[in-house]
Formats: sequence, structure tokens, C-alpha cells
Amino acid sequence: MLTKDIQEKFPFVSVVSYGGAEYVGIVCNQDQYITTMIVYEGLHSEKHKEQLLELGEIWWWESNRMIPINIFLRNEITDLKYAMMTMNSKDVRVVIGPTVNLNNLTLKRVKRKSVQLIRKDKN
Repeated sequence: MLTKDIQEKFPFVSVVSYGGAEYVGIVCNQDQYITTMIVYEGLHSEKHKEQLLELGEIWWWESNRMIPINIFLRNEITDLKYAMMTMNSKDVRVVIGPTVNLNNLTLKRVKRKSVQLIRKDKN
């Protein structure tokens, strides 16, 4: 019931299992080595919790969702950096929610063109 509510109302929020505990927040970046997340429970005040949800909504609806929230809203999120948690990716299991990987931005589809040269006879 609770996970369904999170998915419907806050599609940008992820639930991550790490070290026997579950963390709720927004995943900033996840690659093969490190997962970085702004943890909702780590925020000290209600104002900061509301700010994270508002910024998450802006990021979710106004970006292409491939750029991490801490890069897309760099100036707005500086107050919340104290709640950022870094985890070892091999021990992280994403229960629900989206993850962002900066390495996916660099992958481009390469269109290959084949050019065939034909030699004409002078006759």
C-alpha cells in the first residue's frame, strides 16, 4: 500500500536497501561502483523535506530524467547536500523507483555509413 502511494504521488522517489536498512530518497547517480542518494530521513527540518519533494517534482517533470537532480538543480539543492549518502553499489538493491547513471549520457548511437567506391574504366 505504501509503495503504491510512493510510486503514484512521488514517481521520482526511490527506495533502496543497503546494509540491512531501507533508505527513501532521490538517487543522484548510480554507476557500477558507487550509488549517491539524498536520503529523506536524513533531512533535519520539515522545510528541507518539503524542499526536496518540490525540487524532485521540478526535476521529474522539467528534465529528461537522465541528468542527475544535483546537476540539473545545482544551486537550489545546495542546502540539502548534508543529507547526501554514498553507498557501495554492489551492496545496493533498488526496491522501487528510478535511478540515474551519468555514463548513459555519454553513450550515443553511432550511425554507420558504408561508402562504396566504384572505379570507372577510361574506355
